[in-house]
Amino acid sequence: MEILNKLKNLDAYPKINEDFYNRTRSGGLITVVSAIIIIFLFLSEIRLYLYSATESKLIVDTSRGERLRVNFDITFPHLACTLVSVDSIDVSGEQHYDITHDIVKKRIDHYGKVIGTRQDGVGAPKIERPLQKHGGRLEHDETYCGSCFGAEKSDDHCCNSCEEVQEAYRSKGWALSNLDLIDQCKREGFVQKVKEEKGEGCNIKGFVEVSKVAGNFHFACGKSFHQINLFVPEILDLQTENFNISHKINHLSFGKEFPGAVYPLDGAEWKELGLSGIYQYFIKVVPTIYKDITGRKIHSNQFSVTEHYRPGNYFPRPPSGVYFYYDFSPIKVIFTEENISFLHFLTSVCAIIGGVFTVAGIIDSFVYHGHRAIKKKAELGKFR
Repeated sequence: MEILNKLKNLDAYPKINEDFYNRTRSGGLITVVSAIIIIFLFLSEIRLYLYSATESKLIVDTSRGERLRVNFDITFPHLACTLVSVDSIDVSGEQHYDITHDIVKKRIDHYGKVIGTRQDGVGAPKIERPLQKHGGRLEHDETYCGSCFGAEKSDDHCCNSCEEVQEAYRSKGWALSNLDLIDQCKREGFVQKVKEEKGEGCNIKGFVEVSKVAGNFHFACGKSFHQINLFVPEILDLQTENFNISHKINHLSFGKEFPGAVYPLDGAEWKELGLSGIYQYFIKVVPTIYKDITGRKIHSNQFSVTEHYRPGNYFPRPPSGVYFYYDFSPIKVIFTEENISFLHFLTSVCAIIGGVFTVAGIIDSFVYHGHRAIKKKAELGKFR
């Protein structure tokens, strides 16, 4: 009992007889306000505890030999689908021209309404048997071989499509000004298709896969000039006006989407007023890994961008198009979802309750003693 009596002397919370309590209206009001504040802060802590927070860290990117998917959705209001080709080039020498797979083109009118959808490239599919063999007659078992109209490299050189005829002329360095005279182009409807789509716009949506090295992908006006890696508007004579590369980027991203991702070019729009030129986007891609609360990893990328326009009012006139030049940062960002620990939650709750009651007690004491001092002076007549 003696030990228990000594323990009583250590009580930091001495109990006061209720008869000595003096309750006030101001104290009651402060208590109600304090309770509301405690409840509000308590609910905030519960929300933080139940929902995960995201922590980020930076590491050196040591990945090699990866492929990257570039997703895009771009609208050209004044450029027909027949005149637009999608190409990609990188510093490793990998080149892809007239990409047609995984890309959908939608023809749109001047009101922006879709009037047709197709999944092929510039022009039309080649016709397997548009002509007899070099102007002669085909035998029963003879393989078809179309004429290159004087641009054959050898007697066995065949041009079975409009594109192959144009390639043969390009390799010779010859000009091919009138496509209406080429039977392959005439039968494929190449020229007619361009004329039919005159005045239309085009929405191009899809993706291309590129190597994880610096490079560019672009939307070029006209066909690709493979030999010199330029893009020449070979069918410029089919339209009287210049190529108008006004465009709106509905979406552009690198890799998979992850929570909280920001795409700085989404909704970007540019209208061309002068001569056709080159609109360039210089993109710095930052590899990113997002780890959710279950441990699942999403490998993606963030990017920043700057823009530049090169007008076509000087000689030699640059090929028209919209170019996206990308390079990769050597730093990788890792976002990790983490929950607050239960001990941290308890500590925060205790801090809230104790802190609010302590501050409320100080305010209540100040109000109570201040009110008593004023009342005492009023009784002594010092305010008269």
